[in-house]
Amino acid sequence: MRNIKLTIEYDGTKYNGWQRLGNTDNTIQAKIEGVLSKMTGETIEIIGSGRTDAGVHAYGQIANFKTQSMMAVYEMRDYCNQYLPQDIVIKEAVEVDERFHARYNATSKKYLYRIWCGRVPTAFHRKYTYYIPQRLDIEAMKKATGYLTGEHDFQAFSSVKSKKKSTVRELYAIDIHREGSELNMMFYGNGFLHNMVRIMAGTLIEVGLGKMKAEEIPEIMEGKVRANAGVTAPAQGLFLYEVDYGE
Repeated sequence: MRNIKLTIEYDGTKYNGWQRLGNTDNTIQAKIEGVLSKMTGETIEIIGSGRTDAGVHAYGQIANFKTQSMMAVYEMRDYCNQYLPQDIVIKEAVEVDERFHARYNATSKKYLYRIWCGRVPTAFHRKYTYYIPQRLDIEAMKKATGYLTGEHDFQAFSSVKSKKKSTVRELYAIDIHREGSELNMMFYGNGFLHNMVRIMAGTLIEVGLGKMKAEEIPEIMEGKVRANAGVTAPAQGLFLYEVDYGE
């Protein structure tokens, strides 16, 4: 049995997220599994590095699947790109060790959140950025990142409902920089909870708008109450940028 690792790029605008759902095939996972199953003549199930919500995009989602097919990996890639919708692209297909697991073996991830800060909105980037016409205090936002980085309990910055799983994560860095009308925030950490990046982005935006002070963040973390953190930033600005496996 061969184990194939895929690097996937997708525009999540019209999909109900990554994860396969029982009541619809309108998910990234379902679309890829359908093409792979037709290609191999097997019932293929793929394992993603993590789930992305409806409307969230990816530059570098990673997944793996097992198959008995002897097709060359470049032929698998090309077959998928021929039959998948144009907003889902297999950037790379490689054969890996049978023990490789896209989710469990991931050591860190990067997420990018994009904001359009121009005085007027953009027609061409509206599906891939969050438009904020007000002025953002970028220095205040950068100051706030210092309270978020490090190892913390991020329960207040997530939509996790289960009390059984740990909400402690380590955030290595948040890089904020502006190029023209676009402001990018890159979040780099060892793992992220459900909606964690979008809530952190929403919190930083509120700091930038003067609705919240950077110094409030430690108290919000300590309180572990979701309502005390910022809003959940819209899905269209978020991209799963990169998944690392310590290679």
